[in-house]
Amino acid sequence: MPPFGQLDFIVTMLVLSLGAGMRRREFIKLLGGATVVWPIAGRAQQRGQIARIGVLMSTAVDDPEGQARITAFRRDLQKLGWTEGQNVRIDIRSAGGDAALDRKFATELVALTPDVILATASQTVAALQAVTRTVPIVFANAVDPVGAGFVDSLARPGGNATGFVLFEYGMGAKWLELLKEIAPNVTRVAVLRDPAIASGTGQFGAIQSVAPTFGVELTPVNVRDSGEIERAISAFAHSSNGGLIVTAAPLALVHRDLIVTLANRHRLCAVYSVRAFVTTNWHLQP
Repeated sequence: MPPFGQLDFIVTMLVLSLGAGMRRREFIKLLGGATVVWPIAGRAQQRGQIARIGVLMSTAVDDPEGQARITAFRRDLQKLGWTEGQNVRIDIRSAGGDAALDRKFATELVALTPDVILATASQTVAALQAVTRTVPIVFANAVDPVGAGFVDSLARPGGNATGFVLFEYGMGAKWLELLKEIAPNVTRVAVLRDPAIASGTGQFGAIQSVAPTFGVELTPVNVRDSGEIERAISAFAHSSNGGLIVTAAPLALVHRDLIVTLANRHRLCAVYSVRAFVTTNWHLQP
């Protein structure tokens, strides 16, 4: 899977937003191979030959995963004829999972009057829609966009946002099932989640609903800061038969080096929500 997930389709949606006059039928025909694709109306911005794209990242500025995603994004834009500095300008802000920075950078990007904005996570979409309901937003990884209020429905999203669903909350039950398959003796599971965002409580709720079926006791662990994560996992690991599930959250991604290190140190079988944790684990191996 490319760094942005369905990268080709995401870039295509952004490019269509830069153009003017594409009809709904043409959009659907072009993107017919995507599992979840919702068209938005083309928005023409007269800027001479320079279009403008805003990008609000959930990763930190120096995060290798975020840098890889932006590199892939620029590369695929260029394949479609959009070269930075020639016919497109890209303004990037990286909040690193900080909700206050998300709000600040969302305001900054909208003030630049971009033709379209790329948002990389649910939290960044929420920050942007709090500022604008007119600038087109393409989201790469949103969890439950209907429940979060980003779109009216999957069939008819309405509004100014479109994009891709990372997964639905029910996936959380599969994570626990997978953990029990690879480590049948696990009876205690620490679930890392961000309680400040709707997807954090939603994912935990899905795991909690099936925990009795698997004979597992859950311990929620918040990911608000590194100290909290280290204390909670270290305390959890004092007892035996423990496992770890890391739900999808910008702050979990920000702290993934620490999370993977702690899982390895305490020999906790772990299931991660995204591939970046696995590649981090490879890099941390001696």
